[in-house]
Formats: sequence, structure tokens, C-alpha cells
Amino acid sequence: MTGLRGVVRILGVVKIAILARILTPAQFGIFGIALLILGLLETLTETGINIFLIQEKGSTEDYLDSAWVVSILRGTIIALLILFTVPFVVTFFKSPASAPLLYLVAGVAFIRGFINPMEVQFQKTLHFKKEFLFQSVLFLVDAGGAIALGFLTRSESALVYGMLMAAVFEVILSFTVFKKKPKFAFELERIKKVINAGKWVTGAGTFSYLFQNIDNIVVARVLGTPSLGLYQQAYRISTLPVSEVGQIFNKVTFPIFVKISGEKFRLRVAYIKTLLLVFGLVLPFGLLVILFSKPIILLILGPGWLSIEPALKVLAVFGILKSVLNSSYSLFLSLKLQRVVMYSELAGIIGIGALIVPLTTQFGILGASYAALLGSLLSIPVIIYNYPKIFRDEKI
Repeated sequence: MTGLRGVVRILGVVKIAILARILTPAQFGIFGIALLILGLLETLTETGINIFLIQEKGSTEDYLDSAWVVSILRGTIIALLILFTVPFVVTFFKSPASAPLLYLVAGVAFIRGFINPMEVQFQKTLHFKKEFLFQSVLFLVDAGGAIALGFLTRSESALVYGMLMAAVFEVILSFTVFKKKPKFAFELERIKKVINAGKWVTGAGTFSYLFQNIDNIVVARVLGTPSLGLYQQAYRISTLPVSEVGQIFNKVTFPIFVKISGEKFRLRVAYIKTLLLVFGLVLPFGLLVILFSKPIILLILGPGWLSIEPALKVLAVFGILKSVLNSSYSLFLSLKLQRVVMYSELAGIIGIGALIVPLTTQFGILGASYAALLGSLLSIPVIIYNYPKIFRDEKI
């Protein structure tokens, strides 16, 4: 998993480093608006299919057809909603240039709906080497396509076309790699079970999305697309190393915690070791970003992006806190306590929601960074409150 995240992020950094010298912050901001809408609708329609399939002790194949039907319906609904909301999005963000990209990302959502749910088998069976090879190819297609089209078109649409190519390739690959292929079969009871199990995932995902993107929405609305482009790149660079460590451990520990969820002492020891190790790894990475922020910006983005340096330092601290916080989420998800994750994210939203507009209006993207940091601090007490209850076998 470390290898996978390393390849993914190296390709991501290379893609951004090249395109940041071709495209302007405003163009990145336009792309950012398209991603915001895609992410919002994907979150609001999240069914928790992958989490459900991992949590189920039985075979993935038992719910394969139902999961695929739900995925296709979800992708279709997202695509239609994006097409329907284009005029409203353009008006809200005062960005007519974002309309063509919104039409393109609708296609991304639709195509992704047809991916074979058997992909989750890599994670469920802990075959991370196979997932490494599978996902690395997809990100190579995305990055390679975006860079090639970026040079040819000098347009922000190159970023979305890279996503489109990767989505098409993933559908093809998912049906080629796995022998077991889903059928479009309506098994109503199983579909209901999949959707019902995912309701807390939907809630948690919605709050997580708002927590992670309410600052982007406000920056785009209040300061405009150039500032959004600057802020999003500051966010990506500052949280890149620390968030990657957290994601690696979350991806690996979630299925393991599911397997040992019935052994409370073993589960607690595993969780504490994971938490301490994550903190020990993310702290040095975060400090490096804070101490060497200017050289990092010059190396990755170039001199035209130096104005993001103050925000980058604040967001590096945010990244450390968020990685440690997310380490606890895999524990609660393994015990099917998605609602605790939802409540934690809700607390963060309340914090950032109260501060984001005044701080952004007053201090620009630096104010948005402080709002994100303070919001993450409010999420921690929810985890601390619920943690002892798990190991006292009390109901939450």
C-alpha cells in the first residue's frame, strides 16, 4: 500500500508540476469547481458499497449483482444531477467557463458506475500487491492523458479528459482481471440491505465532504476561481505527505480490524500501535513542509505560486491532525459504527462553518486555512468520548 500511494502521489506531483507551468491558477480554479460538484454529488449518493462488502464476513460474490446495479443507478443519477445543475453552479460561482468541464465530469460519474464491484476483493482479502499493480496502471493513464492533452490544448479540460480515460480503462480492466462478472439482476432484498447498511456511510461521507470542501466553496464564492486554484494547490501540497501516511494505514487496518473485531483486547492493542505509528510518521513530514515551504513551492509549482506559502504552513498542521483523526475512523468502521464517524465530521463542520466566511473575507486563503485547522480540532472530542465505550462493551 505504501508503494501504491507513493506511485499515485509521485504521478500526481509530476502531473501538477508540469501542468502548473502550463495552466494558470484561474484554470485550476475552474477545474476545482467541476471537482467540487462531482465530489458533492458522489458523496450525497454514497451507498457505502465497498465498506459493506468488506464488512460482510461472507463471499463478495453473494452481493455482486446487487452492488453493481446500485452502482450503475448511482452513476446515472449523479450524471443527470450534474447536467441539471450546470446553470445554477455557473451562477453561484460566477464562472461561465466551468460549464464545459461540468458536462465532462458528468460523463466521468456515469462511466464509473459500471466498474465491477469485485475490485473490493483486493482489499478484503489483503491482496495489496495486486491492488498496487491495478491502481498504478489507472493513475498512469490519468496522469499521462492529462499531461499530453495539457501540452496540446493548454486547457483545463485536459485534467477532466485524463479522468475520463482512466474511468473507461478501469471499467475495462475490472471486467478483464476478475473472472466473476456481475449481471444486471434486480434482487430487491439484497439491494435494500446494501443501501440500508450504507446510510451511515452516506451521512459520514456527506459531513466529511462538507468538512473538507466548505472552505473551497467559500473561497471560490468569495474570492473567485484564481484564489480557489491557489488554495487547492496549497491544500494538496501541504497535506500530501501526511495524508498519504494516514490513507495507507487506513486502507490496510480497516479490513484487519474487521477480522479481529471480536477480540477486544487484540483490537485495542492494534489500534493504539497504529495510532502511535501514524503520529510518529506524519509529524516529521508535516514539519518538513512547514520548515521548507518556499523551496517546496518553487520545486513543484514554480515562482508564480509563492503567494500560497503562509496558507501552506497552516494547512500542514491541519494535515497532521486530520491524519491522526482518520486513523480512528477505520476502528469505528470495522465495528460498524459509521455514525460515530459522522458525528465527528459534523463537529468539524460546525467549527469550520462558523469561522470560514469571516476569516476568509478578512484574511483571504490564509483565513480559510485557519478555519480548516480549527474545525479539525473540534472533531477530536467526539472520538475521545466514544473510544472508551467500545472497550467497555457499552452501546453507543
